[in-house]
Amino acid sequence: MQVPFHKPYIAEEEIEQVVDSLKSGWVTMGPKTIEFENQFKNYIFGNSSIPQEKQFAIAVNSCTAALHLALKAIDLKQGDEVILPTNTFVATAEVVTYFKAIPVLCDIEESTHNMDVSKIEDLITEKTRVILPVHFGGQPCDMNEIMEIARNHHLYVIEDAAHALPAKYRGKTIGTIGDITCFSFYATKTLCTGEGGMITTTNEEFAKRMKINRLHGINRDAWDRYTLKGDWYYEVVDNGHKYNTTDINSALGLAQLKKIEWMWQRRLEIAKKYNDVFLKSRIKPVIVKNDRESAWHLYVIKVNNRDELIKKLKEDGIGTSVHFIPVHKHPYYKNAFGYDEKNFPVANSVFEKCVSLPIYPGMKSDEQDFVIERVLKYAR
Repeated sequence: MQVPFHKPYIAEEEIEQVVDSLKSGWVTMGPKTIEFENQFKNYIFGNSSIPQEKQFAIAVNSCTAALHLALKAIDLKQGDEVILPTNTFVATAEVVTYFKAIPVLCDIEESTHNMDVSKIEDLITEKTRVILPVHFGGQPCDMNEIMEIARNHHLYVIEDAAHALPAKYRGKTIGTIGDITCFSFYATKTLCTGEGGMITTTNEEFAKRMKINRLHGINRDAWDRYTLKGDWYYEVVDNGHKYNTTDINSALGLAQLKKIEWMWQRRLEIAKKYNDVFLKSRIKPVIVKNDRESAWHLYVIKVNNRDELIKKLKEDGIGTSVHFIPVHKHPYYKNAFGYDEKNFPVANSVFEKCVSLPIYPGMKSDEQDFVIERVLKYAR
C-alpha cells in the first residue's frame, strides 16, 4: 500500500470552476479573484461582531507575499526587530530580512510546538515593532497573552496563519484577532489553490496600502484596465510588488471554500483516530489546548528514533515530513544574526524527535490503519 504524505482534495467542482475561468478568456486577476476575496472575508468575519466596513480580505500569490505586504503596511524599517518562533518555515523570518530588519527568535512550548509566550517580554527591546506568532500545525497560539503584551508595549501583531484555516481561539476565528493575519493556499494546505494566499485585517489604511502594493504600487484596482469597462490611466504611488493572484487560482479557491468545513471535519476525524491510539502509547502527539480548535493542517508526533522511523515508513510506502528545521539552525540565519543554540533548548529537543504523519481529507480508513500499525511497529 502507498500512502502519500499529502494529497489535495480536488473534485469536479474545482475542475468546473477552473474550466469556467479558462473559457471566460480572463485568466489573471479578475472577477473570480474579487468574488473569492468577498466569500473568504464573509467566511472569516461571518460570526464576529466586527462591522462590515472594517472587514477586509486581500488575495495574493503566497503567504510569503502576504507577510511581506503586512510588514510593509506597518512601515517596518531597517534595524527594527520582529519577534517570531524559531520553529517555523523559513519564510516567516525571510520576509523580515527584506527590510534589513532583525528576526528575534523565541523558543517554543514542548506540548504544542507554538511560541512560548512566557519568553516574549524578555525579548522586547526599544527596537521591537512586531510580534509575529505562527499557529503551528493549525493550532492557535496563546492570543490573549500575545495581544496583551503587544498592547502594553505598543507593538503590532501580525499572525502567520499559513496552517490555520479554519481555526478558532476561545470562540474567535483566526483572521479576526491580530492587526493583520496571513493565510496560505499552497498545494499542501487546508485550502489549496496550488499557490496563493490571503490577508485579513480590520484596519482600512493597512488594507488600502496592501492592495496598492500587491500590484506594483498602482493607485487603484487596475486589473480591468484592458476591458471595455476599465480605464487605461493609472498612477504608481508606492514602490510595490507583483504579488497578485490569478482567476485560475481563485477558481480553485472558490470551490475549495465551499467544502472547507467538510474538509476540516475529515481532518478532525483523522486526528482523533490517531490520538485515540497514540495517546495510549509511548508516542507523543502534539497536544491541542482545550480553549481552541486546530485546523489540523499537520499531525505531528515525537519519537526517540525519528530518522529511523522516517526511513522505515518510506520503505513501506508511507510519506512523512518534518516540521520544521528551526530557523536558528539554518546556516544563513545563524551566520547573519549569531543565534545561540543554547537559547532554544525546547525547539532543539522537539526538532530531534518530531515527524509529521499523513493527514488529508481524502485519506481512507485502511490507509490510516496501515500508517498507525507501522508507526506502532517501528517507533521507539
